[in-house]
Amino acid sequence: MLDFTLENLSAAEVERLRAVYEPLASSVRELIDATVRTEVDAEAVAAAKAEIDSATARLRQKQLDGTYGVRYLATGERMAWGNVAIGVRNPVAPPLVMQHDPSSGKVWCDFELGAAYEGPPGHVHGGVAALVLDHVLGEAASDGVNPRFTGTITLRYVRATRLGRLHAEASTTRVDGVKTFAAGHLADDEGVTVEAQGVFIQPRWAREQ
Repeated sequence: MLDFTLENLSAAEVERLRAVYEPLASSVRELIDATVRTEVDAEAVAAAKAEIDSATARLRQKQLDGTYGVRYLATGERMAWGNVAIGVRNPVAPPLVMQHDPSSGKVWCDFELGAAYEGPPGHVHGGVAALVLDHVLGEAASDGVNPRFTGTITLRYVRATRLGRLHAEASTTRVDGVKTFAAGHLADDEGVTVEAQGVFIQPRWAREQ
């Protein structure tokens, strides 16, 4: 049982939560990969399913109503731990760990995509590439702090992206009122595979604050 609330968390409380839940997400991420690639027999699959169902029932004994959403630290920093791109509690997320260079406005991340993200054999699904670039361009447009949501995003698929270690980066190109324009790309070890441009909008509630 947690002995603190999940709002206005201190840095120490965040680290305690991370130590509890991040390893669970990592293990489930490995489970997803193993599920895609396993070739064990039917008896082993049935036994594993029973164990997984039991673990799922144990985790459902106490859970949130709805999604994780965004929690806030006492400093005002955001915890988007359920996010499908960066969420440390979301086993579907790679997860992306964003790096920021305030002097240039550039953001980037290095990450790995395995069997769970496959589209064409041995390559990343185009929709997953779009997910990654949508998030990375959004991070650049938002400065990692000020929320701006996707208005439009345009992708140019230069060539297929191989599964494995990848790099994504983006930066803002201009600002026009509530609109911020950003551009970036996804790359594997042979170079750029997908180019992207997007327009990101500051939501009305953020303008009113």
